[in-house]
Amino acid sequence: MEKIAQANIAEIETGKLAQEKSKNEEVRSFAKKMVDDHTKAQSDLEKIAQSKDVSLPSKPDAKHQAAMKKLNTLSETDFDKQYMAQAGLNDHRDTHRLLERVSKQAKDDELKQYATNTIASVDEHLKMAQSMKGGQTASGSSGAGATGTSGRSSEKSGAKSEKSGGSENK
Repeated sequence: MEKIAQANIAEIETGKLAQEKSKNEEVRSFAKKMVDDHTKAQSDLEKIAQSKDVSLPSKPDAKHQAAMKKLNTLSETDFDKQYMAQAGLNDHRDTHRLLERVSKQAKDDELKQYATNTIASVDEHLKMAQSMKGGQTASGSSGAGATGTSGRSSEKSGAKSEKSGGSENK
């Protein structure tokens, strides 16, 4: 659960930063959608966590804080490209793989259902990012992340923390 929460928090915080820093209306609109959708996803996850007496993080972890700090130092054009490459493409690919794994391997049915329901939104975000000029310019076109089939066997070792439903966070 903690990894999913971190993904949501990172999207919310980088989305807020993009709304402030970007002058590109398409990027700002994408960022607003990220903030709105991931805020709802985080709220839904928090309800599940509360019902299981699990604490979730409330701020970005060190990795995401460092990425945001780097984003904040970039020029407007570089910011848009990097934001779309990082938050738009890479982070959504990672989140898709995480949610797919949780939807199939978590022992908790409520968490499985959350993951299954959230994948569609994450895939929509990924497709939006891929179709945007900023996303294509930053990292080229790639559909591998949309299916979530690449790298599946290497992901299995990280599944244990999701299988427990996040109980390690108590």
